[in-house]
Amino acid sequence: MINYDGRIFIGVHVSEDGEVSGETVFHYKQDGIILSGTYAGGGIISGVLVGTVKKDDTLHFRYHHVNAGGKLESGECVSSPQVGEDGRVLLHEEWQMMDGQKSKGSSVVEEIES
Repeated sequence: MINYDGRIFIGVHVSEDGEVSGETVFHYKQDGIILSGTYAGGGIISGVLVGTVKKDDTLHFRYHHVNAGGKLESGECVSSPQVGEDGRVLLHEEWQMMDGQKSKGSSVVEEIES
């Protein structure tokens, strides 16, 4: 089982509608099955997330952030992990915004060394 506590991720691929970029850094914490985190960078001023880690290491969480335009955005995400040969985790994410047009998209975030 993957323990996400203390892992740091950075955006490497995002759908056109997404606000995450290569400048967005995510800091994850895990306590049992509870996942939490903070993120910022690029078009995101400040963000938080909270969710659960499933038995297959998949993450299910909701996120809220304030973007560079000062707008509060919210959504939900399912992230499927892939562990590389070097032990770093790549998360393949499917997300949907809960505000406005409820856009959907995908992204990939990659673990960086802390």
